[in-house]
Amino acid sequence: MSTIRITKEFTFETGHALYGYDGKCRNVHGHSYHLAVTVSGTPIAEPGQVKLGMVMDFGDLKTIVKEEIVDPFDHATVFNRNTPHVDLARTLEQEGHKVILADYQPTSENMVIDFARRIKDRLPENIRLHSIRLRETGTAYAEWYASDNP
Repeated sequence: MSTIRITKEFTFETGHALYGYDGKCRNVHGHSYHLAVTVSGTPIAEPGQVKLGMVMDFGDLKTIVKEEIVDPFDHATVFNRNTPHVDLARTLEQEGHKVILADYQPTSENMVIDFARRIKDRLPENIRLHSIRLRETGTAYAEWYASDNP
């Protein structure tokens, strides 16, 4: 049987600030992120299976990505937990804003590493995470590939 890749795409809005950065992105700002998640596997071939012919139900992949990434990150502001912005983060939280204090600098590169871990932990045994693409702007994105991360 052939190995097939399927991809589901998502969008969400997230703010962040890059602690210690020497450019404009040290300031709090936001992006309309576009996320593409690709998994691979063998289509179900057993007759009578309700998901016959599917590698994975797109709805099941959507549930995982929404619960692990879209819902927590959408309309949140992400800060490195070691940033001096922690006081700002606490004030935002007290005012009812959604804040994530990450263990990493919230760059697209680090976010795809975090996202890959979150998604891989939730996939069925027979499904492999192939890649993630996180588009930060119309001209800039970061990618994570399983083949680069054995």
